[in-house]
Amino acid sequence: LVTAEGTTVVRVEIAETPEARQRGLMGRTSLDEDAGMLFIWPQDATSSFHMKDTLVPLSVAFIAADGTILRILDMEPCRADPCQTYDPRIAYRMALEVGRGAFEQWGVREADRARLVRN
Repeated sequence: LVTAEGTTVVRVEIAETPEARQRGLMGRTSLDEDAGMLFIWPQDATSSFHMKDTLVPLSVAFIAADGTILRILDMEPCRADPCQTYDPRIAYRMALEVGRGAFEQWGVREADRARLVRN
């Protein structure tokens, strides 16, 4: 993640298939400070996110195909149906979920950049 203050490296699990994107971080009881999940779509998406069966609070950054961070939302675990949905109200190509508040802690804001480096 590239900000005005510098670069932050986040270790991510990649969710590229419909099944992996649907499962996301469900059932996880913790998330390392420098870790997250990157959801990638083959074309721009407009779907909202939910926290069903997700046990830890998360923040999500919705990212354009060129890496621009378009919107950041904080999300709370869903304790009962129906679960709240989190709609970015904008088309995006990727979404990065991290522990709630991590983007703020790292100084990441909307209009900053994300870059994926695969090992």
